[in-house]
Amino acid sequence: MTQRDAVFPAEPNALYELHGYSAAIRSGSLLFVSGQVGSRADGSPEADFGNQVRLAFANLKATLLAAGCGFDDIVDVTTFHTDPEKQFETFMAVKREIFEQAPYPNWTAIGVNWLAGFDFEIKVIARIPEKA
Repeated sequence: MTQRDAVFPAEPNALYELHGYSAAIRSGSLLFVSGQVGSRADGSPEADFGNQVRLAFANLKATLLAAGCGFDDIVDVTTFHTDPEKQFETFMAVKREIFEQAPYPNWTAIGVNWLAGFDFEIKVIARIPEKA
């Protein structure tokens, strides 16, 4: 069996050890990033929804950077929302801060009823840039 090429951000997060998963797995020229939530380093959720979304994107950015990627390398996004109707406006405002102009990555948003104490989660697939 081939060993997984795991990627972790520079700053540790307790959730990876607590729940037994990697922040991301590199496979060829693709990076498969696990769902990122608005968790503090100790694994606890950020209470304010807008700040939780911003922190989830910050955690995503840290994971992407650890693999030599950035937001522009994202090709596929899936987001999970515990109350999409109430959260959509806040989420879209943060999303517009991150992805300011087209072309945007493709996106799927899913309403869920439980995210282990969180209200938002984002997972992505990114292409890993070739080194010059």
